Amino acid sequence: MNQYTAKVPADYDQSQRLDKYIASVVPDMNRSKLKSGLKQILVNGKEQKVSFKVKAGDEILIQWEESIPDNIEPEDIPLDIIYEDENVCVINKPQGMVTHPAAGNWTGTLVNGLLYHWGKSAIPQDKNMAEKDLIVSRRPGIVHRLDKDTSGIIITAKNRGTEEYLARIFRNHRSMVKEYIAICSGRPQHHHGVVKTQIIRDYRDRKIFRAVTDTDEGKYAETHYKCICCYGDYSLMRIRIKTGRTHQIRVHMKYLNCPILGDPLYSKGDRKFQNATLMLNAHRLCLKLPGAREYSDFRARTPGRFMEILKVLHREYSKTILPKDR
Repeated sequence: MNQYTAKVPADYDQSQRLDKYIASVVPDMNRSKLKSGLKQILVNGKEQKVSFKVKAGDEILIQWEESIPDNIEPEDIPLDIIYEDENVCVINKPQGMVTHPAAGNWTGTLVNGLLYHWGKSAIPQDKNMAEKDLIVSRRPGIVHRLDKDTSGIIITAKNRGTEEYLARIFRNHRSMVKEYIAICSGRPQHHHGVVKTQIIRDYRDRKIFRAVTDTDEGKYAETHYKCICCYGDYSLMRIRIKTGRTHQIRVHMKYLNCPILGDPLYSKGDRKFQNATLMLNAHRLCLKLPGAREYSDFRARTPGRFMEILKVLHREYSKTILPKDR
C-alpha cells in the first residue's frame, strides 16, 4: 500500500481537481494510475472524491495500490557484461537501474534485460499465487541485489543449480570478497576498522534504517572499511561487507559520521557537490564459480561520476593519508 501526505502551499491560488493536483506533485503518478489503484482520499481528515477542488492550506492524505502487470516482459536493454558462461552472467549495473521488478518499478529492471538477453519468455504474474511465490518468480537468477542508486558488479545465475550454489555463498559471505568504493563526507577517526552493529528500521521513517548496539533487535551487520585517502573533509573509502543487509554500507558510513556523498536518505545536501548522486560503487567480486578450483576476481571500472568528483578534490585539496593505527 502506497501513501502520500501533503499540505497545499499557503500561496496556492489555483482551482484544480484533486486528481490533477496529486498527479502534478507525486513522482511517477498520473490520473489513470491513481484512479485504478485508489483506496482512500482524505482532505482535512474527511473522505473526498477525486473531483474535489483543492485550495491553499488543505492537508491531503491518499492511499493507493499499484496494479500488478499480467507479465514481466523481456526488454532489449543494453547490459554491460563483464563475464558470461553457461552458468553465470556478471554485469556492471549502472546507477539508476533497479535489480528486479517490484511495486513502482515493473519495467526497465535488470531482470527485464536478462530475460531478453537469455532469450527467455515473459514471466506470468498469477494473481492467485501465494505472495511469497509471486515475489520469487520475479527474480529469476537474482541471488543478491544492489540498491537502485548503487552501481557496480552483480552476478546472476543462468540455471537453478547455479542459483542455489551462489545463494549459499551469499548467505555467509565468508568464502567470497565483495568490495565497494565510496566517496564520503567527513573523515573517519581511524585509518581502518570494523563496524559491528544491529540494523533496524527507523521507527520515525520506515524507508530508512539505523545502526544500533547493545541489543538483539534487528539484524546483525558487519562492515570492514579502509580509508584510502582524504581530501579536505572528504574521504575515499574501500569497504568490504561480511553480511548483506539492506542499506548496510550507507547506514554504517553514517554511523561513522562519514555519510556517503550524494546519499539522499542518509546524508545532508553538500554545498560543494550539490548535484552529486550516491557515490557508492560495487567495484570487486571475488568467488569460486560452480565447479571451479580457483577463485575468479571480477572488477568494474570506476564510474564517470566518481572521476568527476575526484578531479575536483584533487584540484582543490591536498591528498592526506591517515596514520595507521598501532
